[in-house]
Amino acid sequence: MSEKSGDLLKGLVIGGLLGVALGILYAPKSGKETREDIARKTEDLLNKAKEEYEKAVSSSKMAYESALKRWQELESSARGKVEEMENKVSEFAQQSVETVQDNKNKLKKAIDAGVEAYREEREKKSV
Repeated sequence: MSEKSGDLLKGLVIGGLLGVALGILYAPKSGKETREDIARKTEDLLNKAKEEYEKAVSSSKMAYESALKRWQELESSARGKVEEMENKVSEFAQQSVETVQDNKNKLKKAIDAGVEAYREEREKKSV
């Protein structure tokens, strides 16, 4: 229960007790009637306080459950995004390795072709 709800409940109880006490002090009734009134009004006040307390607990519980559910949804979403990013990084790394290997092979072939062409030219000049 929040601090504001607790303060409201305290204020309700204290205000109710003061109201009952003042009403009884100024009411023109016998002692027995006054005691019965005190008991009845006290019981009514306690019932109202209990109802307000239960409402506050219920409201707090619903807010907690809602926040917990939202947190779980966010956590699940975040995990999905992390997995998605890991997969993309792995794909990119694999593609990069393949591209580097292809370029290396092309460069090797070009160098080999250049060396072969040089040898052929050299052999033509020496003949």
